[in-house]
Parts: sequence; structure tokens; C-alpha cells
Amino acid sequence: MKVGVIQLQSVLDPQVNLKTIRKFLTEAKDEKAIAVFLPEVFYSMSDGTRPTPYLIDGHNEHYEAIRSLAKDSGLYILGGSAATHLDGKVVNRAYNFDPFGVEIATYDKMNLFACDLSKHSSNQIIDEATVYTKGVKPQMIEVEGYSIGLSICFDLRFPELFRAYSSQGANVLSISSAFTVPTGKAHWHTLVRARAIENQSYVVASAQWGQHNEKLSTFGHSLVVDPWGEVLADAGEGEKIVFADFSFDRIKSVRERLNVLRNPKL
Repeated sequence: MKVGVIQLQSVLDPQVNLKTIRKFLTEAKDEKAIAVFLPEVFYSMSDGTRPTPYLIDGHNEHYEAIRSLAKDSGLYILGGSAATHLDGKVVNRAYNFDPFGVEIATYDKMNLFACDLSKHSSNQIIDEATVYTKGVKPQMIEVEGYSIGLSICFDLRFPELFRAYSSQGANVLSISSAFTVPTGKAHWHTLVRARAIENQSYVVASAQWGQHNEKLSTFGHSLVVDPWGEVLADAGEGEKIVFADFSFDRIKSVRERLNVLRNPKL
């Protein structure tokens, strides 16, 4: 299965972001991709001190705008998150749609980022708990025979989540992200490859990149890593879409080599 991974420099205005995404979805169709993964807060990027005013709330116009990405393109739209109003609170929710625009499942970010970089040149202090309420349960989805475990950004630092997905049969791990520049430079590639190697699974780490506003800049380098830990795609810097191919045979080969084949269907 060929997948596309979109790297964005999202801004507050969702119409700007949607225009860029739609351009890349056209490219994905031309490349015969089946599914496209989006990064964290792709729909609207706030400054991190307060929620975006463009909140998904039930099936409002913002929800329908995201759903239309799948329906209009005929592609699976996976992994990407958007700030969502839920019971008087705001969650960071990953949305997943099939090519007909039918919602597959959602996942609310469970591990909220907190980081004090006030002594770093970026001078950032981030505490997502001031904006979001954390999610309470993991979520897996099935796409074209692949079992995908969903996660968002800071979840990457909690390997037990991915081990749980693996033990339940996951062979793809989605990590939609907006990693800060200093933490990205230090840890991004190492952690993403580690999650692939530990679980003998493909990892799709779709990322934000660049200066989004006066307060936030992100690292980029969206990655697709295979079950052996080999990097199949690295988006580097800039807004773009990159592609990679999934193979059941590759998953089976790696897991047999390490004698940890867990999915009898393979």
C-alpha cells in the first residue's frame, strides 16, 4: 500500500491550511497513493497559550471541512489532529476518514506536552494542559488490512503505549506531531526509529514544520520508518508530501527474523 505523508506549516486560518492540503492530495492521487497522513493540529495552529477559535464541535462546519478532504479526494485521510470541543473542554483529537468520508474512529491525545525551554534560544515555555484535556484511551483502526495504532506527538515518549498496540496486533504506528525545534533536533529521529524497531512495525510520523506564529516553530522531518528501523522517507524542511510503500511481506520477514511474529494472520 502506498501512503503519502503531508508536512505542513499550519497557521491559525484553516482555509489557508486546507488549500495547501488539497494541493498535496492532488499529488497523492497522481502518485496512486491509497492513504494520506496529516500532522498534529493541521486544521488550525494556535500560539499554544489558548485554543484556536476554529474548534470542531460535533459535526459543525469545521468537522465537515475535514471530512470533505477524504470525500473529495477519494483517499483515506489519517492521523492528523484538530482541536475539538467536547463536554465543555477542549481535546486534541486525531480524525480518520475512509475514501467516502465516513469516520473510522478518533483518538484524543493522552500525554500532554510540558516543556521549559526558557533558557534555550527559542525561549519557549509550553504546557498543553492549560489548553487541552487529555484523552483517556488508546485507539486502533484497520485500513486495507493494516492495523494502525494512533498517537499524537508527546505520546512518542511513552513506549508502553506502542507496546500495547503491538501486543494487540498493530503493524503500523501513526504519530502525528508538531515537535519543537530543540527537542526535535535532539530526539525526533532516534525516538521514531526506536518505536519502529521495538515493535517491528511501520511508523508514520507526520510533522509540522517552520515558524507558525510569534511563539511556535516546529522541527519538520516527517518520517516513514520500516519495521527494521530503516528510514523510507524523510521530508526534511519545508511544506511537502513524501511517499512510501507498506508491505506485509516486509513485516513478516522482520518479525520472523527476530522470532517475535505476533499476528497469525501474517
